Amino acid sequence: MTCSDADLRAVFARTKVIAVVGFSPNPARPSHYVAQFLQQLGYRVIPVNPGHAGEIHLGERVRANLAQIPEPVDMVDIFRQSDAVPGVVAEALANLPGLSTIWMQLGVEHAGAAAEAEARGITVIQNRCPKIEYPRLFG
Repeated sequence: MTCSDADLRAVFARTKVIAVVGFSPNPARPSHYVAQFLQQLGYRVIPVNPGHAGEIHLGERVRANLAQIPEPVDMVDIFRQSDAVPGVVAEALANLPGLSTIWMQLGVEHAGAAAEAEARGITVIQNRCPKIEYPRLFG
């Protein structure tokens, strides 16, 4: 499915909590500065990276995986290679009952995982970046 600008605006409007899978504590890495950008817009960002689990970054405790997040999550933003997407999507579907959006970053796509999430009523965005789309849509 292709997301229109109206679809993207709706995603940004309904989203409050974003889990960033593949978060890096290195400020030079895209997963870090995109997470920081989203946080500065007012979204709660929960970093997910098993190598840094338990650390505090951007004021939030890093989780090892999505199953460790006890609160509702609206969006999962995936900063992983495309071949890792099915596992991330399966974990999200199994552990995040309020999930409404799966967002795959630039260069990240997986048709099968996207179809599985869409079949469950979840909006899927592939090969796009919220740090690019938000300013484009909202100036």
